[in-house]
Amino acid sequence: MIEVQNLVKKYGDFTALHGISFKAREGEILGFLGPNGAGKTTTMRILTGFMPPTSGVAKVAGHDIFEESLAAREKIGYLPETVPLYPDMTVQGYLEFMAELRHVPERKKRTQEVLALVGMEHRAKSLIRSISKGMRQRVGLAQSLIHNPPVLILDEPTIGLDPAQVADLRSFIRDLRTQHTVMFSTHILSEAEQICDRVVIINRGQIVAQGAPRELRSKLNLGSRIYVEARGRADQKSLANTLSKIQGVKFAEPYQNGVVVNVKDNKDVRPALAAAILENGLELLELRPVAITLEEIFLEVTTALGAEEDA
Repeated sequence: MIEVQNLVKKYGDFTALHGISFKAREGEILGFLGPNGAGKTTTMRILTGFMPPTSGVAKVAGHDIFEESLAAREKIGYLPETVPLYPDMTVQGYLEFMAELRHVPERKKRTQEVLALVGMEHRAKSLIRSISKGMRQRVGLAQSLIHNPPVLILDEPTIGLDPAQVADLRSFIRDLRTQHTVMFSTHILSEAEQICDRVVIINRGQIVAQGAPRELRSKLNLGSRIYVEARGRADQKSLANTLSKIQGVKFAEPYQNGVVVNVKDNKDVRPALAAAILENGLELLELRPVAITLEEIFLEVTTALGAEEDA
């Protein structure tokens, strides 16, 4: 549904995008991750027709965003980082106005459907200036959905919301995948891990990794980790030193009430860990795998790119 090939964007002597390429499939939630200034918003502005690239191709639902601009934009619902709302309009009036701009048939009926979808029926007659930030985000989402586009592009949709509002909006975005392809940018990695089917990580205008988090863990050969907790005379530091000496272990370090063991090449060292604990006169209380987080993957690939460029 979204296809980007060798996209380059230059501002004078500064290159914001260095020939990036990626795809978002039908019915998929694609996270677009990167630190502030990485090129996320520039990419989204190009995809939505707000600005042209210097070179490269961007297609939405099979339409080239520049050669078939109108057809492509009809297929897109866009929520920019700063939601474009008119504070002196009512929620319902604003959505009906957006429906008119989009040439939506039966505007009033569609407005009521979208209000129900985002849970804002009870505030339909409220002035936008009088509703909370979380509700304004919902109204912004409603305007992106008013013409029922197959593709949604959301730029930092949860920024500035409180934890309850964030959780609510994440759940809503997850539910959208049944009828829409969703691409959203964020620099909050835990958010992407909870919502996304796949992620694209961009840094300094370059894509440094893409795929499902599980695929990225495998590609980057980050190995696996095991949490071990034992009871006895040994403290955490001495237990970590003991477990670090086991063949197949990279290193071990204290964590919470026990030790996290980092394993080489995903080897199964659990029997050796258990044996070492018993041999040292300790009681084994817990031994379980610890998932490598998206945040650790992100730090791995972005730090590596920064080191290469600095060199």
